[in-house]
Amino acid sequence: MNTNNLNTALYEKMATEQEKYRDWLKNQPPEEILHHTYEYTVREDIVMAMEELELTDAQAQALLESPSPLADVYRYFEKLETGYMDVIRDSIENRADDVCRAKEELRTTPVYPHSAAYASEHGEMAQYNLSYQANSACKEAIEQTISAHYAENRLDTEAAVKDVLEKFGTERVQFILANTIQRKNYDGRISQDNKAWAKNIPTLEDSGASRHCAYLVVDQVNPGLTDLFTRQFRKVAQEQQKSSVLQKLKQELPAHKSAASKKREPER
Repeated sequence: MNTNNLNTALYEKMATEQEKYRDWLKNQPPEEILHHTYEYTVREDIVMAMEELELTDAQAQALLESPSPLADVYRYFEKLETGYMDVIRDSIENRADDVCRAKEELRTTPVYPHSAAYASEHGEMAQYNLSYQANSACKEAIEQTISAHYAENRLDTEAAVKDVLEKFGTERVQFILANTIQRKNYDGRISQDNKAWAKNIPTLEDSGASRHCAYLVVDQVNPGLTDLFTRQFRKVAQEQQKSSVLQKLKQELPAHKSAASKKREPER
């Protein structure tokens, strides 16, 4: 038997061994099947590798002489110190880092203030597209968060607004809510107070931007709930603005005191 035939015979013997193992496994209780899942998967990979591998005559013949060459190779594999768990750990950490970066990008990406036409003319389509993707994600997040925090005919507005703001920041949430209310100006379930507020928030004017903005409307929840969400958002945004102004004044006060103190110092 030549080398090619020996390798083919070994592959077929391993494949038959795996088929018998599979048939046995299928007749086991669920707990036993789970216990052997890793072994089954590795054995499948060994058979797959053997389909393309070319062993020498001596190697192929040595394995063929075993009554269960597949089980023999698997037992040898089990004893090896592989980097498998290192790869698993790296995968977990890298995926977590990717998610963290994506979240931070959603939160910090500025709202692009111009139209697609303007962005194209000024070489800023990357900024425009990134902002639009974040806008779309924010719109969907508002809908999902409102649904998640609505129970027994009550919306937990504080929790809902907090969740969305943590992910997207004030500027983007404001843009989505204002865009939504401006396009639902006809809806009586939205308060006149919120409609008046929305009119003061700038939106994009050209037709291309209008088509895009039409997709950025919170429309998968009751407009009355959107109104409640907006009312709470405005309250939080106002408190944040007051806090920011107060903090700025506190920072400036020592400088003013120091300047005034220097003016009072007598000349020497």
